[in-house]
Amino acid sequence: MKEKSLRFRMSERRYNKLKLYAEWKEKTMTQLIENWIDRLPTPERGNESSVPQAQ
Repeated sequence: MKEKSLRFRMSERRYNKLKLYAEWKEKTMTQLIENWIDRLPTPERGNESSVPQAQ
């Protein structure tokens, strides 16, 4: 599997919160984010109505 990287900005408060939570769970921040992404529903192709829209 080819790895991709993602860079985004967040507040220092959120960064510290994520870091502390990762340490508490004995996981990396990457593992936490990947686990969250894996829990997202997989949209069906060609069926945009099944994809939640931002409000």
